[in-house]
Amino acid sequence: QVQLVESGGGLVQAGGSLRLSCAASGLTFSSYTMGWFRQAPGKEREFVAAISRSRSGVYYAYYADSVKGRFTISGDNAKNTNYLQMNSLKPEDTAVYYCAAKEWGMYYEHTKYNYWGQGTQVTVAS
Repeated sequence: QVQLVESGGGLVQAGGSLRLSCAASGLTFSSYTMGWFRQAPGKEREFVAAISRSRSGVYYAYYADSVKGRFTISGDNAKNTNYLQMNSLKPEDTAVYYCAAKEWGMYYEHTKYNYWGQGTQVTVAS
């Protein structure tokens, strides 16, 4: 049974940083695309970042334009954990952040992902 457990959310001042973690179990980490999505009240769930491994073993990172240059996604295969380092946070980054997984292939649409964590709240105060 696949489980994704997020941690690391919280309240931070604008300009601050947070690091989210997503611990995965029940899946072969290197065979999955690991993504982060977020959802603010009254808004659609939106893509934030993802890390995906090609069949040849090369890892690629993908980012939404709104977070490019501020957020960094990374993974630790040994720990079956991926991380989202968020710097220069803005009030508009406030949302519930979800970790998601999909076996092979890179997708920006949240509907393509099979497994989800419970979400972690990130609040950025102005």
